Amino acid sequence: MLHIIWSIIVGFVIGLIARAIMPGMQHLGFIMTALLGIGGSIVGGLIARLFSKPAPGSSFHAAGFIMSIIGALILLFVWGRLNPG
Repeated sequence: MLHIIWSIIVGFVIGLIARAIMPGMQHLGFIMTALLGIGGSIVGGLIARLFSKPAPGSSFHAAGFIMSIIGALILLFVWGRLNPG
């Protein structure tokens, strides 16, 4: 249960950072910002695993935080193109 709460908190922070970096106004609430950050973490983790595999048995990838922000920026860009309102 604590893992889910921690994922939401970290996802929200990642989403806020991505929204601060991306120019323009995004009309996203708390839930959508948290989902953006969580989705960005997933996308960023998948991209990072394409270029380098983490050591066996480790659950942390060195580029995790930065790639999470990049993944959230990608999702925010796609969201802005699909939902121009």
